[in-house]
Amino acid sequence: MTAENTTGPLGGHLDDDDYPAYTMGRAAEMLGTTQGFLRAIGDARLITPLRSAGGHRRYSRYQLRIAARARELVDQGTPIESACRIVILEDQLEEAQRLNAEYRNAAAPVTDPPPAT
Repeated sequence: MTAENTTGPLGGHLDDDDYPAYTMGRAAEMLGTTQGFLRAIGDARLITPLRSAGGHRRYSRYQLRIAARARELVDQGTPIESACRIVILEDQLEEAQRLNAEYRNAAAPVTDPPPAT
């Protein structure tokens, strides 16, 4: 079965960082934290898990990376609310820098290649 196969259990979402593939229990296990920690960062609006048809929280790989960063800060003694705000600001800064690079590239003058000799 390949990643493009849409008949598998993930429907071809193996490469999708935003696909909510992980249950709360599995996400907590992967992060080495508790389900309560995931609820707390959800309450702080750092991440908003999607819900399965049965109402269970589901997390994406992107959300797990964000949660892992928050956990690093909390493990260093940062209060959870502050850690969430720091991670949000870091994410916003990264996005702004990416957009600035795109704008610079789009505004760069197009130069003609040197004439062939």
